[in-house]
Amino acid sequence: MTGVLTGFAIIGVVIAVGFVAGRLQIGGATAGRSIQHLAFFIASPALLFDVLAHADVTLIFSSFISVALIAAVCAGGLFIVVNLLIWRRSVSEATIGALASGYVNANNIGLPVAVYVLGDAQFVAPIMLIQLIVFAPVALAVLDITGPGKVSLTSIVTQPVRNPIIIASAAGVVVAATGIQLPDAVYAPFELIGGAAVPLMLLAFGMSLSGQRPLRAGTGRTRVIVASLLKTAVMPLIAYTVARFVFGLDGDHLFAATVLAALPSAQNVFNYATRFETGEVFARDAVLLSTVLAVPSLIVIAALLA
Repeated sequence: MTGVLTGFAIIGVVIAVGFVAGRLQIGGATAGRSIQHLAFFIASPALLFDVLAHADVTLIFSSFISVALIAAVCAGGLFIVVNLLIWRRSVSEATIGALASGYVNANNIGLPVAVYVLGDAQFVAPIMLIQLIVFAPVALAVLDITGPGKVSLTSIVTQPVRNPIIIASAAGVVVAATGIQLPDAVYAPFELIGGAAVPLMLLAFGMSLSGQRPLRAGTGRTRVIVASLLKTAVMPLIAYTVARFVFGLDGDHLFAATVLAALPSAQNVFNYATRFETGEVFARDAVLLSTVLAVPSLIVIAALLA
């Protein structure tokens, strides 16, 4: 449990630094949005290419990927169903809600948890793959199509090849799957730039909290709570059920599948909301609340299954 708490503590400190920077207006009033764009278009693609290019494809294409896919689709689908029955928000806002309910923080929380709790960073690779190769392209395409202004057929068809995150992720998987041996000098710039991705995202998130009161009235508190509970309670329960009774996983593999499903909503959800200017407050609050709720969730899972 020390690894889990350490991971959250590190993330909390960086977010706090961003919050202070926002309060002090360091970089100006729009610094947070500028940092978000840098992370989305430059740093994150570099990080994802480097991580996926070094991933173990035998683990990536194991049953973990099926468990992650089913659990995330079910959690996100439940949010969409509730939205259709009760809130009836726009397609773009429902998409952000579905992501908040099923898109896990595989980088800045998942990696520390995988290393310090599960004992192997490669456990998180299938989660990253399914999110970056399936969920992200679909969600980004929907957000692109339903965003402000008209979208041409050409724009819809070419959307995947215009998104730097998708391009970098696909390239990383190709390198890992084909076994291409690239010189260290080729990876060095990606490692250097990619190293800035997580700090940039967390700093921007902290800046977004400055002057804001999370879960305040009129900002969709009920939707935030529902998405956060789906993410940290319902999704790990689905993952456990599918992993154990459908794929027959047990021991360390069952524990790993359940723990990874209990990770909080990814910071990328807030990045996407900011990029497409839809549901930004909801995404910010959902990431924050699910991060808080993930701590007791992970502790309970570890106590029962570790």
